[in-house]
Amino acid sequence: MGKKVFVDLSHPFFGDMPLWPYFSKPEIAPMHSMAKGGVLTQTIKCTMHTGTHADAPRHVMERMFNGKRALYSHELPVDAYCGDAVCLDVRTERWQLITPKDLEDAVARAGMKPAELEGMVLCLNTGMHRKFDDSKEYYHYSLGCGIDAGKWFLKHKVKVVAMDQQALDHPLHTSMGNNGTCMKLPGYTGKSICDEFVEQFGEEAYAEFDRETYIKVHGKAKYDEKFGALEAIGCPGTWEPCHKYMLGHGIVGVENLGGDLDKVKGKRFRFFALPIRWHLGDGSMVRCVAEIDEDELVSAEERVYMYGAM
Repeated sequence: MGKKVFVDLSHPFFGDMPLWPYFSKPEIAPMHSMAKGGVLTQTIKCTMHTGTHADAPRHVMERMFNGKRALYSHELPVDAYCGDAVCLDVRTERWQLITPKDLEDAVARAGMKPAELEGMVLCLNTGMHRKFDDSKEYYHYSLGCGIDAGKWFLKHKVKVVAMDQQALDHPLHTSMGNNGTCMKLPGYTGKSICDEFVEQFGEEAYAEFDRETYIKVHGKAKYDEKFGALEAIGCPGTWEPCHKYMLGHGIVGVENLGGDLDKVKGKRFRFFALPIRWHLGDGSMVRCVAEIDEDELVSAEERVYMYGAM
C-alpha cells in the first residue's frame, strides 16, 4: 500500500471564470494593498453557485418529499458532503440524458455492483469537465441527468452525487430550455436549443424536457406516472427533476466537478467537499478533493486551464 495523496477535483475560481448563463461575473477587488497598507485584503461578490459548488434543497424547492420545509445549507450535517466514493466512467453521447443503463454500465466498469453503492459518494466523470469554458458547448450542449437518473440514485441509496457538468440536470431541464424562466437560449444555428434538439433527435426525445410536449406525445396518465411525485409537492415535473428528486430526498448534489478528475476515474477513494457554515444558505462553493492511495492513481496529464484570463 502506498502513501495517501490528495487530488484536487475543483475548477479554479477567479474573476473571469466561466459562469452559468444568467449569473453575474464575480467581482473581486482589493480593499488593502501591500504597497499602501502592508497587507493584501480582497473583497469578493458572487453567487455561491459559481464554479464547483453544492446546492442546498432550498435552492430549488419549497418543500421536500417528506412534506417538511426544504433544508438550508446549515441544516445539513457537515459529513453530508463527504464519504467513501467511486468515480464512475459514464459514457453518454453528446447532449443526451444519462440513463440508468449508462450508470449501471459505469458501475460495472468500476468493478462494482449497484447494491454496493448504498451510502457512497458517486463522482460522475463524463468528460464534460474537460470542456469547462465560457462556451455553448459546455453549457447549452452538455449531456446530463433527468428524473430517471434521480430515481436511480434514490433507489440505490447513495449519499452524494458529484457531477462534472454544468448542473445536476440536463441543460434542457433548466431555464436554458423551456423550464423555469424559459430562456430558450439560441444555439449555434441561431435557433433555440429546444428547436435544435427537436430537429436533431425528434419530438419524442425532446418531450422528456417539456411538460406540454410530454403530455401531447405520451398522455397525461404517463406524465403523472413519471413526474407525478414532483407535481404533488408543487414542483413542475420537467424543471430540474434530478435536482429535486435528489435534494428532496436528502442526497447532496455537487456541480462542476473538475480538476484532476481523470486521475481517479474508475477508482475508489475518500471524498471531501466542505461548504462554508452559512446560516440559511441556498448552497456553497466547495473545494472537492479525493484522498486516495498513491498507487491507485490513474495516469493522466495535469489539468491545465487555458480559458479566460489565465
